Amino acid sequence: MAEPEIDRARIRLIEHARDPAVANTIVQALVRASRAASAAVAALPEEEVHRHVQVLVDGVVTTDRAPGAQVLAAAERLGSERARQGVPVEALLDAIQASRSCLIQMIIDQGRQLAVPLQAVLDAVVHLDRITTVVLHRTVHTHRETELGMARTRTERETQTLRQLLHGEQPASCAPLTASAAYHCVVSDISDPTLAQQLATALTAPGSGLCGLVDGRLAALVTRLPRLDDDPPLLVATPPATPARVASLYRLARRALQAGRAAELTGLHRLTDLALLTATHAEPELGTLLAAHLLGGLDPGDPFHRDLAETAQAYLDHRGRIEPTAAALHIHTNTVKYRLRRFTELTGHTLTGADTTTVADTTRHWWALQHWLTHS
Repeated sequence: MAEPEIDRARIRLIEHARDPAVANTIVQALVRASRAASAAVAALPEEEVHRHVQVLVDGVVTTDRAPGAQVLAAAERLGSERARQGVPVEALLDAIQASRSCLIQMIIDQGRQLAVPLQAVLDAVVHLDRITTVVLHRTVHTHRETELGMARTRTERETQTLRQLLHGEQPASCAPLTASAAYHCVVSDISDPTLAQQLATALTAPGSGLCGLVDGRLAALVTRLPRLDDDPPLLVATPPATPARVASLYRLARRALQAGRAAELTGLHRLTDLALLTATHAEPELGTLLAAHLLGGLDPGDPFHRDLAETAQAYLDHRGRIEPTAAALHIHTNTVKYRLRRFTELTGHTLTGADTTTVADTTRHWWALQHWLTHS
């Protein structure tokens, strides 16, 4: 095959990869590959990984020669942010190498599907490999530079202390914390370093403490819980404990955070207030059985039935009182009564009864409703 024909075939293959639908498929595959190859990257929110992969794929696939300034800047941001999130350079390398291998394999597969000549496919692979190698070097270099810069700062030393305490390791010193003092452990889903810094300032405003990115997300040990602005992200705070005893509470708080996220909660919540939600979230199969047994008459696809379930759950949350339930749902008290009556007619179960309902009955109904609303 003549050289111009090879060039045209290679260009056709690259242009196919630039198609929005194809590019989206590539991005999704690369996100999965990078998360599967690196536990540290998998610990980050998937949206965080997707954001960087999207920018890099757009730049790599649309680059005809050497990587442009936009691609290199994206590589530098990736290296810098992963370093500040506590992702080791080895883990970052594993994720990038897996993504690169996945991209090359997808280009080869697409070449076969499009009947592109082998020489043109090889040229496209060499072209992409050359670009991704430059991107890889720039990312790793920036990661290492960022790590070196952080290592020279007090903030990094304190963040390292925080990570050790929350992972159950005992640092040589827990300074600036006091070993005999008690601290609330606060966890969040915030992974963006800029947003994390803003929230860290708010968390430590009422008193002393430590904040930093641990396992890719903002965590803190603070003496007092703050009053946060309206519409804050989901935060879970444990009861106070000494630094030597916070590791087990941190693990519990992470589980509660996961349960709160599934329930679409926002704002600051105490771990003890989420005890039931956390325990029930850990047993989804039992929740399915309860929902089938107690709520079999409800149709998940019927919006009115979802209104009934939400009203029933709010009714239980407000101790079986009509007026607080109506106020919480912003509906009339008669509407609450009607929905509860229809709920009983459809399910065959009464939510509260002075002579027949036990705490266990109420708990089972709440669990069934919570599972039905979040999983149906």
